[in-house]
Amino acid sequence: MSEDRGTGWVRLDEGDSVVVLTREVARGEELRGPGGERWIVGAPLTMGHKLAAHAIARGETVLKYGFPIGVASAPIAAGEHVHTHNLRSAHIGIAQGDAA
Repeated sequence: MSEDRGTGWVRLDEGDSVVVLTREVARGEELRGPGGERWIVGAPLTMGHKLAAHAIARGETVLKYGFPIGVASAPIAAGEHVHTHNLRSAHIGIAQGDAA
């Protein structure tokens, strides 16, 4: 796990496609990405929201905790908010009556 060293985010697994905010951020605020790249936050976000750690192509699997959490439904720029507007769930539903 990458610690928040004043970055405002933490990366839970080195292979993750996303970082998780450790504090509220304002629209227009500047953050630095994992490689030192400059990100400008596009909307006010609260702690726990996800930002893309790098550019993610449409159809690419998105990883958090080192596991797939969804598939990008649109291209996602590095530092962009990752949520339901650009991420399709990877969770598999269990049909009624199926044994768990």
